[in-house]
Amino acid sequence: MEGKRESSSNYRHIVVFQYGSVVLFNFADQEEEGYLQIVRKYVSDLLTETRKDDYAIVENPSLDTWMQDGHDYIMLKRFDIDCIRTIGSVLGQSIALDYFVRQVDGMVAEFTDLNRGMEKTGTFTMKRKKLFQLVGKANSNLADVILKLGLFERSDVAWKNAKYAQIWEYLRDEYELTQRFGSLDYKLKFVEHNVRYFLEILQNRKSDFLEWLIIFLISAEILIGVYDILRETGIEPFN
Repeated sequence: MEGKRESSSNYRHIVVFQYGSVVLFNFADQEEEGYLQIVRKYVSDLLTETRKDDYAIVENPSLDTWMQDGHDYIMLKRFDIDCIRTIGSVLGQSIALDYFVRQVDGMVAEFTDLNRGMEKTGTFTMKRKKLFQLVGKANSNLADVILKLGLFERSDVAWKNAKYAQIWEYLRDEYELTQRFGSLDYKLKFVEHNVRYFLEILQNRKSDFLEWLIIFLISAEILIGVYDILRETGIEPFN
Protein backbone atom coordinates (compact mmCIF):
# COMPACT_ATOMS: atom_id res chain seq x y z
CA MET A 1 0.00 0.00 0.00
CA GLU A 2 1.30 3.44 -0.90
CA GLY A 3 1.95 5.68 2.07
CA LYS A 4 0.41 9.10 2.35
CA ARG A 5 2.56 11.81 0.77
CA GLU A 6 3.06 14.91 2.86
CA SER A 7 2.34 18.20 1.17
CA SER A 8 5.38 20.21 0.04
CA SER A 9 3.67 23.36 1.25
CA ASN A 10 4.86 22.44 4.75
CA TYR A 11 8.49 22.88 3.73
CA ARG A 12 10.73 25.51 2.22
CA HIS A 13 12.40 24.84 -1.10
CA ILE A 14 15.12 26.48 -3.20
CA VAL A 15 15.45 25.79 -6.92
CA VAL A 16 18.74 26.95 -8.47
CA PHE A 17 19.25 27.02 -12.23
CA GLN A 18 22.58 26.95 -14.06
CA TYR A 19 21.68 30.06 -16.04
CA GLY A 20 21.52 32.12 -12.84
CA SER A 21 17.92 32.17 -11.60
CA VAL A 22 17.00 31.19 -8.05
CA VAL A 23 13.39 30.39 -7.09
CA LEU A 24 12.46 30.25 -3.41
CA PHE A 25 9.28 28.67 -2.04
CA ASN A 26 7.80 29.41 1.42
CA PHE A 27 10.43 31.93 2.50
CA ALA A 28 9.64 35.13 4.36
CA ASP A 29 11.06 38.31 2.84
CA GLN A 30 13.53 38.75 5.70
CA GLU A 31 14.83 35.19 5.24
CA GLU A 32 15.52 35.34 1.52
CA GLU A 33 18.79 37.27 1.56
CA GLY A 34 20.43 34.88 4.01
CA TYR A 35 19.73 31.87 1.80
CA LEU A 36 20.74 33.74 -1.34
CA GLN A 37 24.10 34.43 0.30
CA ILE A 38 24.58 30.67 0.61
CA VAL A 39 23.86 30.24 -3.10
CA ARG A 40 26.28 33.06 -4.00
CA LYS A 41 29.18 31.09 -2.50
CA TYR A 42 28.92 28.66 -5.40
CA VAL A 43 28.44 31.21 -8.17
CA SER A 44 31.29 32.13 -10.53
CA ASP A 45 29.90 35.34 -12.10
CA LEU A 46 27.69 37.61 -10.03
CA LEU A 47 25.53 40.27 -11.63
CA THR A 48 25.86 43.80 -10.32
CA GLU A 49 22.09 44.19 -10.45
CA THR A 50 19.56 41.54 -9.48
CA ARG A 51 15.85 41.32 -10.19
CA LYS A 52 13.09 39.95 -8.02
CA ASP A 53 9.50 38.91 -8.66
CA ASP A 54 6.84 37.53 -6.34
CA TYR A 55 4.12 35.03 -7.14
CA ALA A 56 1.59 33.44 -4.76
CA ILE A 57 0.78 29.72 -4.70
CA VAL A 58 -2.22 28.64 -2.64
CA GLU A 59 -2.87 25.01 -1.70
CA ASN A 60 -6.54 24.11 -1.27
CA PRO A 61 -7.23 20.34 -0.87
CA SER A 62 -10.98 20.95 -1.12
CA LEU A 63 -10.66 22.46 -4.59
CA ASP A 64 -12.97 20.72 -7.07
CA THR A 65 -10.49 21.00 -9.93
CA TRP A 66 -6.75 20.38 -10.09
CA MET A 67 -5.93 24.08 -10.35
CA GLN A 68 -7.60 27.47 -10.38
CA ASP A 69 -6.00 30.63 -11.64
CA GLY A 70 -6.30 34.11 -10.19
CA HIS A 71 -4.70 37.54 -10.34
CA ASP A 72 -1.00 37.10 -9.45
CA TYR A 73 -1.63 33.72 -7.85
CA ILE A 74 -2.44 30.13 -8.65
CA MET A 75 -4.53 27.81 -6.45
CA LEU A 76 -3.70 24.10 -6.50
CA LYS A 77 -5.49 21.12 -5.09
CA ARG A 78 -2.13 19.72 -4.05
CA PHE A 79 1.30 21.36 -3.93
CA ASP A 80 3.94 18.67 -4.37
CA ILE A 81 7.53 18.36 -5.56
CA ASP A 82 6.47 18.10 -9.22
CA CYS A 83 4.58 21.37 -8.82
CA ILE A 84 7.80 22.91 -7.54
CA ARG A 85 9.71 21.64 -10.57
CA THR A 86 7.07 22.90 -12.98
CA ILE A 87 6.44 26.29 -11.40
CA GLY A 88 10.10 26.86 -10.64
CA SER A 89 11.11 26.27 -14.26
CA VAL A 90 8.69 28.91 -15.59
CA LEU A 91 9.47 31.49 -12.90
CA GLY A 92 13.20 30.97 -13.40
CA GLN A 93 12.88 31.42 -17.15
CA SER A 94 10.77 34.54 -16.72
CA ILE A 95 13.22 36.40 -14.49
CA ALA A 96 16.19 35.34 -16.64
CA LEU A 97 14.40 36.45 -19.81
CA ASP A 98 13.89 39.84 -18.17
CA TYR A 99 17.67 40.11 -17.75
CA PHE A 100 18.32 39.34 -21.43
CA VAL A 101 15.64 41.81 -22.51
CA ARG A 102 17.38 44.55 -20.51
CA GLN A 103 20.70 43.63 -22.13
CA VAL A 104 19.23 43.95 -25.61
CA ASP A 105 17.39 47.15 -24.64
CA GLY A 106 20.80 48.62 -23.81
CA MET A 107 22.07 47.76 -27.30
CA VAL A 108 18.94 49.21 -28.91
CA ALA A 109 19.41 52.44 -26.93
CA GLU A 110 23.06 52.60 -28.03
CA PHE A 111 22.14 52.36 -31.69
CA THR A 112 19.27 54.81 -31.23
CA ASP A 113 21.71 57.40 -29.86
CA LEU A 114 24.15 56.60 -32.67
CA ASN A 115 21.46 57.18 -35.31
CA ARG A 116 20.38 60.45 -33.70
CA GLY A 117 23.96 61.65 -33.59
CA MET A 118 24.39 60.70 -37.24
CA GLU A 119 21.21 62.59 -38.09
CA LYS A 120 22.68 65.74 -36.56
CA THR A 121 26.33 65.48 -37.66
CA GLY A 122 26.14 63.33 -40.78
CA THR A 123 28.75 60.92 -39.44
CA PHE A 124 29.40 58.52 -36.57
CA THR A 125 32.39 57.64 -34.43
CA MET A 126 31.84 54.01 -33.41
CA LYS A 127 34.80 51.78 -34.24
CA ARG A 128 34.63 48.51 -36.14
CA LYS A 129 35.75 46.60 -33.01
CA LYS A 130 32.82 47.99 -31.02
CA LEU A 131 30.39 46.93 -33.74
CA PHE A 132 31.75 43.40 -33.75
CA GLN A 133 31.46 43.32 -29.96
CA LEU A 134 27.78 44.25 -30.26
CA VAL A 135 27.30 41.49 -32.85
CA GLY A 136 28.85 38.98 -30.47
CA LYS A 137 26.75 40.20 -27.56
CA ALA A 138 23.51 40.00 -29.55
CA ASN A 139 24.27 36.49 -30.82
CA SER A 140 25.29 35.21 -27.39
CA ASN A 141 22.12 36.62 -25.82
CA LEU A 142 19.94 34.85 -28.38
CA ALA A 143 21.86 31.60 -27.95
CA ASP A 144 21.59 31.78 -24.16
CA VAL A 145 17.83 32.35 -24.28
CA ILE A 146 17.25 29.39 -26.58
CA LEU A 147 19.86 26.93 -25.30
CA LYS A 148 20.51 27.74 -21.63
CA LEU A 149 17.00 28.79 -20.68
CA GLY A 150 15.39 26.10 -22.83
CA LEU A 151 12.57 28.56 -23.38
CA PHE A 152 10.75 26.33 -25.85
CA GLU A 153 11.40 23.04 -24.07
CA ARG A 154 8.61 21.69 -21.91
CA SER A 155 9.72 20.40 -18.52
CA ASP A 156 9.97 16.62 -18.14
CA VAL A 157 7.18 16.59 -15.56
CA ALA A 158 4.86 18.53 -17.86
CA TRP A 159 5.57 16.07 -20.69
CA LYS A 160 4.60 13.09 -18.57
CA ASN A 161 1.55 14.40 -16.73
CA ALA A 162 -1.30 16.48 -18.12
CA LYS A 163 -1.99 18.10 -14.73
CA TYR A 164 1.48 19.63 -14.58
CA ALA A 165 1.32 20.47 -18.27
CA GLN A 166 -1.77 22.54 -17.43
CA ILE A 167 0.21 24.48 -14.79
CA TRP A 168 3.16 24.92 -17.16
CA GLU A 169 1.03 26.24 -20.00
CA TYR A 170 -0.95 28.55 -17.72
CA LEU A 171 2.14 30.12 -16.18
CA ARG A 172 3.83 30.57 -19.56
CA ASP A 173 0.75 32.47 -20.71
CA GLU A 174 0.58 34.38 -17.43
CA TYR A 175 4.18 35.55 -17.81
CA GLU A 176 3.84 35.99 -21.59
CA LEU A 177 7.08 34.14 -22.28
CA THR A 178 6.37 33.56 -25.96
CA GLN A 179 5.36 37.19 -26.57
CA ARG A 180 8.37 38.51 -24.65
CA PHE A 181 10.72 36.32 -26.65
CA GLY A 182 9.07 37.60 -29.84
CA SER A 183 9.75 41.16 -28.70
CA LEU A 184 13.34 40.24 -27.85
CA ASP A 185 13.85 38.64 -31.25
CA TYR A 186 12.46 41.75 -32.97
CA LYS A 187 14.89 43.98 -31.06
CA LEU A 188 17.79 41.68 -31.95
CA LYS A 189 16.85 41.98 -35.62
CA PHE A 190 16.91 45.78 -35.20
CA VAL A 191 20.42 45.52 -33.74
CA GLU A 192 21.50 43.18 -36.55
CA HIS A 193 20.17 45.59 -39.18
CA ASN A 194 22.02 48.53 -37.61
CA VAL A 195 25.26 46.59 -37.28
CA ARG A 196 25.12 45.60 -40.95
CA TYR A 197 24.32 49.19 -41.96
CA PHE A 198 27.18 50.77 -40.01
CA LEU A 199 29.64 48.08 -41.09
CA GLU A 200 28.81 48.91 -44.71
CA ILE A 201 29.56 52.56 -43.98
CA LEU A 202 32.90 51.63 -42.43
CA GLN A 203 33.66 49.41 -45.41
CA ASN A 204 32.84 52.24 -47.80
CA ARG A 205 35.11 54.55 -45.82
CA LYS A 206 37.91 52.02 -46.11
CA SER A 207 37.25 51.64 -49.84
CA ASP A 208 37.33 55.42 -50.33
CA PHE A 209 40.60 55.62 -48.43
CA LEU A 210 42.14 52.87 -50.54
CA GLU A 211 40.95 54.56 -53.74
CA TRP A 212 42.54 57.86 -52.73
CA LEU A 213 45.70 56.03 -51.70
CA ILE A 214 45.90 54.34 -55.09
CA ILE A 215 45.34 57.68 -56.84
CA PHE A 216 48.11 59.25 -54.75
CA LEU A 217 50.53 56.42 -55.53
CA ILE A 218 49.76 56.58 -59.25
CA SER A 219 50.21 60.37 -59.22
CA ALA A 220 53.50 60.04 -57.38
CA GLU A 221 54.68 57.44 -59.88
CA ILE A 222 53.74 59.72 -62.79
CA LEU A 223 55.57 62.67 -61.20
CA ILE A 224 58.66 60.56 -60.64
CA GLY A 225 58.50 59.34 -64.26
CA VAL A 226 58.18 62.92 -65.58
CA TYR A 227 61.05 64.04 -63.38
CA ASP A 228 63.29 61.27 -64.73
CA ILE A 229 62.39 62.13 -68.33
CA LEU A 230 63.19 65.81 -67.81
CA ARG A 231 66.53 64.99 -66.22
CA GLU A 232 67.46 62.73 -69.13
CA THR A 233 66.71 65.52 -71.61
CA GLY A 234 68.92 67.91 -69.67
CA ILE A 235 66.09 70.08 -68.48
CA GLU A 236 66.15 71.08 -64.83
CA PRO A 237 62.53 70.47 -63.71
CA PHE A 238 62.53 72.98 -60.89
CA ASN A 239 64.46 75.88 -62.51
